[in-house]
Amino acid sequence: MTTIETSFLLAGLLILLVVIGVRVAFATALIGFIGLFTVFAFDKGQGWERGLTTAVRIAGQVPHSKTSTHVLGLIPTFILIGYLAYYAGLTKALFEAAKRWVGWLPGGLGVATVFATAGFAAVSGASVATSAVFARIAIPEMLKLGYDKRFAAGVVAAGGTLASLIPPSAILVIYAIITESSVGQLLLAGFLPGAVSAVIYGGLVITLAKTRKHLGPPVTGFTWAERFQTLPGAFPIMFVVAIIIFCIYGGWGTPTEAGALGAFVVLVMALWRGMRWSQLRGALMESAKLTVMIFTMIWGVLIYVRYLGFADLPGAFASWVAGLEQPPMLTLLLILSAYVVLGMFMDAIGMLILTLPVTFPAVIALNGGMGVSAADSALGMTGPECAVWFGIIVVKMAELCLITPPIGLNCFVVAGVRPDISVQDVFRGASPFFIADVLTVAVLIAFPGIVLWLPAQLGG
Repeated sequence: MTTIETSFLLAGLLILLVVIGVRVAFATALIGFIGLFTVFAFDKGQGWERGLTTAVRIAGQVPHSKTSTHVLGLIPTFILIGYLAYYAGLTKALFEAAKRWVGWLPGGLGVATVFATAGFAAVSGASVATSAVFARIAIPEMLKLGYDKRFAAGVVAAGGTLASLIPPSAILVIYAIITESSVGQLLLAGFLPGAVSAVIYGGLVITLAKTRKHLGPPVTGFTWAERFQTLPGAFPIMFVVAIIIFCIYGGWGTPTEAGALGAFVVLVMALWRGMRWSQLRGALMESAKLTVMIFTMIWGVLIYVRYLGFADLPGAFASWVAGLEQPPMLTLLLILSAYVVLGMFMDAIGMLILTLPVTFPAVIALNGGMGVSAADSALGMTGPECAVWFGIIVVKMAELCLITPPIGLNCFVVAGVRPDISVQDVFRGASPFFIADVLTVAVLIAFPGIVLWLPAQLGG
């Protein structure tokens, strides 16, 4: 059996392990270790004993060598910003501002929830945290006004996915680490697509509320004075976002330093607003739990990625994709369709770190390579531009995983926070947003300038 044939066999076994419920971190580490053993013991002729020793050494060294980098420091700081903002009451003030300014629209509280989650996403790097926060804040308000519970829960679950795209985003950082792309360029590239996605979500909520009157009535009666009164409460979040942006792109510090500064500023605001020790402890514990989960997944997958490198499966797949005699755009759509299917059985982060070692080189090869000019590339972008653009596209595809059954994590989180709403009802309420996400992806594919314009202006 050739190395490539063994790689495909192990890839199939990996998918089987994930489908039957083995955690992605442990499944990838196990398959990666087995793969390393087979490569060195048989393909490189080292024999059983030396092959096993080499596999153990690589599996033991890779997690530390690849994760002991300042870039990964972004993840806990971004997550901490979100939890501190919640415990400090900044999210409730943001939701109140959105409610008074856009509540008069059909399904106004739903629209307010979408825009408030987008605002919170700009200081939180975790979709799960965003969904949990707004399940506590927005759903009670919507139910009080007579909103359909499925609709209310679906809006919160879908709105939470915006944290995957709008910086600071933990998933974008993970993408940058795996593909060795620019973290700063990716974070900057996420702003406009995130705004487009929020607007499309808001438009969907308005359309549904107008066509189905029972879903959610508008909120009226707020004067202009009452609307302007809410702006000071929303200012702290806008201030933190501005600090992060100017710190990175004004040359004041690295993205990691910007995240740390943002977390410090939010902590000061939280303490000034009267945060208690129990609340601070809660924010720190929740941040630590989510960070450990993400880091564990990265460690396991990096072992598998190292095996793929020795087996040259990414290179073989990239060469095969580049040699297909069909339009590059059709090949890209087929790859994205595979993400839709995988998203039904895997969580967003796990799916990305599992597939990117293979799909990223394939898409770059499809474009013409990293050194190709925009004029000569198949997709009309330079290699670095294609890396950034594909990052935004694939992260948007990963958002689908968060609201599609049976694994949609955001839906389980909302149902967990609201025991009175079943997870089946949350999935039904979130199902229309699948169409909105597909529309957003289509827009970003048709108009890549939405992704690339801001990095070109500020990122150089």
